[in-house]
Amino acid sequence: MKLTGSLSALALAAFSLKTVSAANSFAGSNLYYAAGLDSATRGTLLDGLQSAGMKVLRVWLDGQSTTQKGTNIDPFPDLEPNVIGTYNDTVLERLDDFMIDAQAHGIKLLISMHSFNALQAGDVYGKQYGTGYFYEQTQPQQQFDARLTHVLNHNHTTLGKPWSQLSDYIFAFEAENEAMIGQGQTYIQDHQQWQCDRASTIKGVLGSNSNILVVTGGESWMAESVQPNFLNCSSLDVISIHSYGTGDFATSSIQTYVQQAQSAGKKLLFEEWGACYFSTSNNNCPTGSALDADTRNSNIKTWASQIDAAGVPWLYWQVLPNADPHQDQDFEVGLNDSSWSTLQAAAQAALQATAAFDYSSYLL
Repeated sequence: MKLTGSLSALALAAFSLKTVSAANSFAGSNLYYAAGLDSATRGTLLDGLQSAGMKVLRVWLDGQSTTQKGTNIDPFPDLEPNVIGTYNDTVLERLDDFMIDAQAHGIKLLISMHSFNALQAGDVYGKQYGTGYFYEQTQPQQQFDARLTHVLNHNHTTLGKPWSQLSDYIFAFEAENEAMIGQGQTYIQDHQQWQCDRASTIKGVLGSNSNILVVTGGESWMAESVQPNFLNCSSLDVISIHSYGTGDFATSSIQTYVQQAQSAGKKLLFEEWGACYFSTSNNNCPTGSALDADTRNSNIKTWASQIDAAGVPWLYWQVLPNADPHQDQDFEVGLNDSSWSTLQAAAQAALQATAAFDYSSYLL
């Protein structure tokens, strides 16, 4: 469900005026299994991201036990592997090391503290509550808030401070990747308060003067990602956009939401997007024949520039520290792939683009 068409000349003029004094934009990437990288692979990835001028890497806390996207990993368990409220901090301690290396490369982490993927796959919350009661009942919300608080209060093993105080290393926190996404847009609309309540828990630990942002974690597409109650929630700083439909990459479509966010005093972040490796529809990319390399590179360049033109920073899904094995839902670009130089140039170009929102104080 996408908005199309162009803004009026007056609206476009207003958008231009609002961005004149804003800082430049930026780009970054996602890697959901970052905690599993050994030090050498981590260095390879961070060197690549730094060469592209990428400023933010989004990471998850879901456990992983096998090779991911062709990357050999050191397995690690879920934060709550067996019982709700009984924590195994391995993933947090792995990210302690990661964030120090990232900061040395001019990169901060955006930490997603849970994902709908894990819930749907039957983690400790999924097994007990499923994908409905988890968002609807008081008890799982209280238990989940305890998880969020545990993460925020985790004492960094080297720096000796809780994560909630590490604004030099952490860009933002989000409660959950794509909360409620499997329940559909109507359900998300009806349960918007869940997102705001979780943000209030996070903000309550961070404090009002924290230089760490609180973001939503996105949904399936633009209109689903930007909900009115998200814009009205005082504890949310940033509304995350996730979309792989090409209509949502149109500058005029994005600008519609930019104006909504500016009017509400919020920021937008295009937190997930990508260009399909296969010749199938971009938002339906599980398998198929390889798209012509020149066409894919053109897609990456064009869509990134359209997002830049709307004034919204973006994180690509995903940059890999190895060649892309072209597995299911293949938007990835490996550092050894032919499309890397295109994505690298696109990320460097984002640094020269004028942003509709000033993130400068949150970046290295």
